[in-house]
Amino acid sequence: MSQKPTQLPAWQALTEHQKAIENVHMRDMFREDPKRFNRYNVSAAGISLDYSKNRINDDTLTKLMALAKEAHLPEAIEAMFSGAVINKTENRPALHIALRNRSNREIRVSGENVTDTVNATLAKMKAFTAKVHSGEFAGYTGKKLRTIVNIGIGGSFLGPKVVSDALKPYWNEGYDLKYIANIDGTDFAETVKGLDVETTLFIVASKSFGTLETLKNAQAAREWFLQQGGTPEQVKNHFVAVSTNIPAATEFGIEEENMFPMWDWVGGRYSLWSAIGLAQMIVLGTETFEALLQGAHDMDEHFRTAPLTENLPVLLGMLGVWYQNFFGAESHAVLSYDEYLQDLPNHLQQVDMESNGKRVTREGEVVDWQTGSVIWGGTGTNGQHAYHQLIHQGTRLIPADYIMPLQSHNPVADHHAWLFANYLGQQQAMLDGKNEAEVLEELLASGMAEDQAKWLAPHKVIPGNRPCNSITFTKGTPEVIGALIAMYEHKIYVQGVIWDVNSFDQWGVQLGKLLGDAIYSAIESGDTATLDSSTAAQIAAFRDANC
Repeated sequence: MSQKPTQLPAWQALTEHQKAIENVHMRDMFREDPKRFNRYNVSAAGISLDYSKNRINDDTLTKLMALAKEAHLPEAIEAMFSGAVINKTENRPALHIALRNRSNREIRVSGENVTDTVNATLAKMKAFTAKVHSGEFAGYTGKKLRTIVNIGIGGSFLGPKVVSDALKPYWNEGYDLKYIANIDGTDFAETVKGLDVETTLFIVASKSFGTLETLKNAQAAREWFLQQGGTPEQVKNHFVAVSTNIPAATEFGIEEENMFPMWDWVGGRYSLWSAIGLAQMIVLGTETFEALLQGAHDMDEHFRTAPLTENLPVLLGMLGVWYQNFFGAESHAVLSYDEYLQDLPNHLQQVDMESNGKRVTREGEVVDWQTGSVIWGGTGTNGQHAYHQLIHQGTRLIPADYIMPLQSHNPVADHHAWLFANYLGQQQAMLDGKNEAEVLEELLASGMAEDQAKWLAPHKVIPGNRPCNSITFTKGTPEVIGALIAMYEHKIYVQGVIWDVNSFDQWGVQLGKLLGDAIYSAIESGDTATLDSSTAAQIAAFRDANC
């Protein structure tokens, strides 16, 4: 059994340090140190991180980095990049970094250089994309395929959708991209409504070609195709697959040459860089997709080589540990001031909460420290008229990442300047707040009677001293989006190492799938004798409504 993180000397030192710094206000930190921004600001791979608005000082950073070293973070980083088996419960490496290894550094798994394997698959993706663009691979009537429908769920949906949405300004003209993920029939029906069967290409993204939601939606899409005039022999013109289950995909009607591989050393939530990104490559073009990979690789190299104190993912990860384990924060907000990044919190929910939502260590011991974080958020300025109220005046400490491009893809009048003003204003409110004396002075200056002002003042107090990170980049280019997503992937790994959990398995997800299979059988048969009374009653109600 490895030593618990809570038993490490640095953890104990941080516990004592938190008591000393707990009541220090950040406004005082800035007042006493005019150069605070300069000391707590790092840039890499086109992304700038201003972490000066955190409840830290140099002593905090020293102790956090000591914890990282005592938890063997540098060794863990090296282990991941070397292809070591770090996903012990499934006896696998975790090599999403190999999917964007643009420097072609050799990475071996069981004697095989996986970089060569990845490059071969990328070449196959590029060749297929060229065929779609030229019309060599066309619909059954010979028309070019213009609407791409990605059928997949989880990592085959959330990450890819972030990429295609974030890079909407780079879409090839005349192409459209849609997604079907949920097994709710409404998702399927609304997506295919109005589609031209002759110009639609379905990409079935399922490593096993057996994921329930994906398989059912793929079968529904095949039936839709046949109902619209296609024949079983023409399925091959409109369906391709990202899967390793060649027999199942072949039986479906997909030709083997139009199947693209996946590997067990890539988790679904980290797979957008692989052939799972085929739909995005077709719509974006190969150059844009490769630029995305390059940006991610740049962040990989930064994470692999930069000193801990200058390392963006390490800093973000350790700050998250600081608040969650020493201040009792339970959630983390991701607030994007970029409409194109509106789905980033959804993707990070999966990557983070599926990775670090664990209750045992890598050796199987039940933890007695908090792991994982509730990730949530949305876009500014919409959130300012909703949940930002809780962030500013609620009783919970909610650290936040504010994300914004300095330049807009769509400059409209002075919109972007106002957006940036709000972006900074929200952070200023988190930092400074407004104390009761300031509120009272403001109310009295407005002409309000003293007794009324004293009554109202407590309601308008904003405590401030709420931590946040400012993440900026010049523009949301493919390289920057790649680096941004990779930065968060590595931040999550950093925290998993500190908490001593396996960030690359997801047994809780698997249990839900298995139980769903058993319950479906009960729905079909009506036999609920072995189920609890609540489940049995709801199955009975469902059967009454549908049978």
